[in-house]
Amino acid sequence: MNYRTQCLVIGAGHAGVEAALASARMGVDTALFTICLDAVGNMPCNPSVGGSAKGHLVFEIDALGGEMGRCADKATIQSRTLNLGRGSAVHAKRVQADRNRYKEEMKRTVESCRGLRLIQSEVTELLTEERDGEIFAVGIKTSLGEVWSAECVIIATGTYLESEIFVGDKVFSAGPDGMLAARGLSASLSSLGVSIRRFKTGTPARVHRRSIDFSVLEEQSGENAPVPFSADTQDYSDTRVNRVSCHVVYTNENTHKVITDNLSRSAMYSGNITGAGPRYCPSIETKLVRFADKERHQLFVEPCGENTDEMYIQGFSTSMPTDVQHEMMRTLPGFENAEIMRYAYAIEYDSVDPTELLPTLEFKRISGLFGAGQFNGTSGYEEAAAQGLIAGINAALKIKKEEPLVLSRDSSYIGTLIDDLVTKGTDEPYRMMTSRSEYRLLLRQDNADLRLTPIGYRIGLIDEERYARFLEKREAEDREERRINTTTVAPSAEVNEFLVARGSSPIKTGVKLSELLSRPELDYEALAEIDSARPVLPYAVTLNVGVRIKYSGYIKRELAEAERQRRLDEKKLPPDIDYGKISGLRLEAAEKLARIRPASLGQASRISGVNPADISVLLIYLSSASR
Repeated sequence: MNYRTQCLVIGAGHAGVEAALASARMGVDTALFTICLDAVGNMPCNPSVGGSAKGHLVFEIDALGGEMGRCADKATIQSRTLNLGRGSAVHAKRVQADRNRYKEEMKRTVESCRGLRLIQSEVTELLTEERDGEIFAVGIKTSLGEVWSAECVIIATGTYLESEIFVGDKVFSAGPDGMLAARGLSASLSSLGVSIRRFKTGTPARVHRRSIDFSVLEEQSGENAPVPFSADTQDYSDTRVNRVSCHVVYTNENTHKVITDNLSRSAMYSGNITGAGPRYCPSIETKLVRFADKERHQLFVEPCGENTDEMYIQGFSTSMPTDVQHEMMRTLPGFENAEIMRYAYAIEYDSVDPTELLPTLEFKRISGLFGAGQFNGTSGYEEAAAQGLIAGINAALKIKKEEPLVLSRDSSYIGTLIDDLVTKGTDEPYRMMTSRSEYRLLLRQDNADLRLTPIGYRIGLIDEERYARFLEKREAEDREERRINTTTVAPSAEVNEFLVARGSSPIKTGVKLSELLSRPELDYEALAEIDSARPVLPYAVTLNVGVRIKYSGYIKRELAEAERQRRLDEKKLPPDIDYGKISGLRLEAAEKLARIRPASLGQASRISGVNPADISVLLIYLSSASR
């Protein structure tokens, strides 16, 4: 039997649910396929959301109208802001989430979304048609023989595609959490000329709470006055949010001896695993090999939820056999009687070369086919959700025959993530980090709404009520910034006593509040003591205003650089350009440009192997071609 929809999404993990919800909410009839309904929004690894750079992505997803932030807020059992001892650009929210509650909330959201059908079925084949020499994705076929036609197809298969589990010398076909692996689709894509690669990731063991002696562990409590991910979240008080404590433990000499003595038994070092693993989230074996001189490694003991006794041991990922897992676990202080509930494993899976994609996440050679998440070579829930949101938006816009959405690097970490993938590619699971952005002061998590909410409103993912609240907040920020820039503080004994007490120089003449705020030793909250006219404002408003004024000089420099880069991005490159015939272009540059086919001069400038001299040659070529 044949069925029809407009947009079809394969996979209901973090990428797939965002893609399907965005498409359906934009008025496009959408179908979301998953191997198992119990895996919708699943967290097969760490039950947490956010973290360094990842928290920025979640705020941006919410600002555009995505779902991850709202769902994470509902499932939060502890909230912390990382990097508070460093500059505002790298402050990052991270929450410990109740894993089951997150899945339940996300599944309920998907099920209740108008225009979205959720279907348990395995997709085994992509259907295409050739028209006038161009290939179009037109639907899929399932393992049960059903055929679905669609105008756009989004692949968000996560780590399920031809996946294999490794525990020591044991290798078997399975997806994460004992789910079925997805079979057949890789072969279908390969037959269409799509480049398929093997990547690897892993997860640590889960330990029963009762078997851990928490009295010898270092406790980590939640923060005071936490700020939610989503602008739609109302109740986010300390008592509701910070329900649990996390703990820290360290490996030791005995732990390292067990691991090194059994290194040949690890699937990572036995030769069984061929896929590239994540550089920034390695197994404990890899840590010991890579950092042989390090005496200990920090591990985090984190609850998987309020209604389960499973404890996640972050940083202890391994592919050792089960007997070694028991032995190494019991060398940790407080874990002498540890009961393992789920064994650690490594998982290998198929992914695609992301340089085959346009910045919209549509395949260059297959019209209407989009990729998102770990299928595109990334690692992490947040990176997956960000791509899923953009893929869903652009599939819907394509179906509605509207201009696509491409976020620039200076607009968002989402734009940086996608630009890195489609321009530079990746040889290992890609992880977002603040160091990947050249515009960190512009892309703070506190101003994600200012950067992206107008876009979410324009495409229909932000409703009128929320947009009105956004406009009100933006006006409050602008009003307070004007007040601080124009308010003068007169010298007085009280003022100077305040300044000296904080290690700041006293003043002899009147100075603007903004000048005082720019001093490193002073901040917005502290200045309240000498700012008698300060209005009562929400913390989200004062946080953004304080950062904008304190770092205004640096922000102006980044804005100037962003404008320079934007001018390059506005210079479009013809899609059919023959780089091999451009005089003066180096051979390496010509080959890279011909393979990646950058959409603009700006994108070309970010390709590895293309230098400034090559860009100058392209500028001259574009000038002569336009005459």
